[in-house]
Amino acid sequence: MGLLDDALRSARANLTRWLNQADDPEKMLEQMIQEMQDQMIQLRQAVAQAVATQKRTERQCRQAIDRARDWHQRAETAVRQGREDQAREALLQRQSLLVTVKSLEQQGKDQLQLVQRLKADLKMLDLKLADARVKKDLYVVRARSAEATQRMTEMLGKLNQGSVGGAFQQMEDRIQDLEAQTAAMRELSRDSLDDRFDQLEQADLMGTVDQELATLKRQVLPADTPWGYD
Repeated sequence: MGLLDDALRSARANLTRWLNQADDPEKMLEQMIQEMQDQMIQLRQAVAQAVATQKRTERQCRQAIDRARDWHQRAETAVRQGREDQAREALLQRQSLLVTVKSLEQQGKDQLQLVQRLKADLKMLDLKLADARVKKDLYVVRARSAEATQRMTEMLGKLNQGSVGGAFQQMEDRIQDLEAQTAAMRELSRDSLDDRFDQLEQADLMGTVDQELATLKRQVLPADTPWGYD
């Protein structure tokens, strides 16, 4: 599991580095996903290369088997013809090819195990990548929620410090001052008007008294008597 271990180790190392340096959690997670996708591409290429090598080894093994069979037939023909030296040479070629076949068969088995292991690693990495995508979406939602909560907390903190409440209190005090000034002006205006009405009423009263006094003088005093007492 060398390639898979390298991929996961690289992803963990990058995640640690991004956690220490990145200010944007969403960007950090996107970079981590991209890193895993790059490792996935490399692993797929390794699988494809291993499969190609296995197929080539199998083909070479079949070709060696066919050639060994051909040399065996040549040896049989030489024996029938009494050509022992040619039969011996053919059997030597056949034995050499059988050694090659045995080596290729072992290589084929090793390569088949490698392909199977790489495919298993690829499947596991694919599952981990899918899981990482799901967790990334979840963490992004949580990160955005945490940021929103932090901003709300800061706003509430400012409100608790009285910055906004103080402004409203100042506005309330100002309005109350204006209302008090308006009420005072109305009161003064009303008092001044009442005074003028009182003066007018007093003037009317004096005029009425003068008229009544003049009438009374005409009625009581003789016509030739001046105003006043003797």
